[in-house]
Amino acid sequence: MIKIAVNGACGRMGTRICALIFEDKESDLTAAIDRPGHVHIGKDIGLVAGFGESGIKVATSLETSADVLIDFSSPESTINIAEWCAKKNVALVIGTTGLTPQQLQKLQEISKKIPCLISPNMSVGVNVMFTVAAQMAKMLGKDFDIEIIETHHRFKKDSPSGTALRLAEKICDATGLNKEKNVIYGRQGIIGERPSNQIGIHAVRSGDVIGDHTVVFGALGERLEITHKAHTRDTFARGAVHTAKIIAKKQPGMYTMADVL
Repeated sequence: MIKIAVNGACGRMGTRICALIFEDKESDLTAAIDRPGHVHIGKDIGLVAGFGESGIKVATSLETSADVLIDFSSPESTINIAEWCAKKNVALVIGTTGLTPQQLQKLQEISKKIPCLISPNMSVGVNVMFTVAAQMAKMLGKDFDIEIIETHHRFKKDSPSGTALRLAEKICDATGLNKEKNVIYGRQGIIGERPSNQIGIHAVRSGDVIGDHTVVFGALGERLEITHKAHTRDTFARGAVHTAKIIAKKQPGMYTMADVL
């Protein structure tokens, strides 16, 4: 039985992850953590998440034992819990987006002490999309313009999504483009003709959309698109739980979803 703790337990993703862990026969939910001052601190996470009384109270720190911790919180909270995990030898699975380069470097250092995986999206479909989009970009070449469009619910705090950024990163790696120089975020005004070596990322925020991502490859006379649409957060939550059970058994190091799949 894998003992799993969840940081950001009261959020949209956190509640579903807690519910799925509680139902899973191979894992045991040992702790539900959220930020100090949260309205649900001290309440039973099962009642908060809607899966029935669990006996596990929402806390502000990890006081019980765990083999692995799943983090879907905020960048600052992620770093704080990661440092704690390193001290307590608890494996770490991070789904938090919006991490800065400095924070990512800090997590890279922490991964020398514990197994760590960072992924903006843990669905199988999206991770296949990362690979396919990169292959398509390389095969189609410079005659095809590349645009990435992502749509999420109105409550999402970061933009563009971590998944859109990872798509751009994978395409850049495959085509020799530079993410810092060749990727732009939206367009406005009289900007002139589109450069051939540009990747555009566009963020849409609307209603309760869970997450849609489309990569558009457009040339003169034809267009090819690849799209992933998430119908439910359980797509990501199940992926996170499955990933946590695998990472819990790994040696220290930084892992990717490719290692899991």
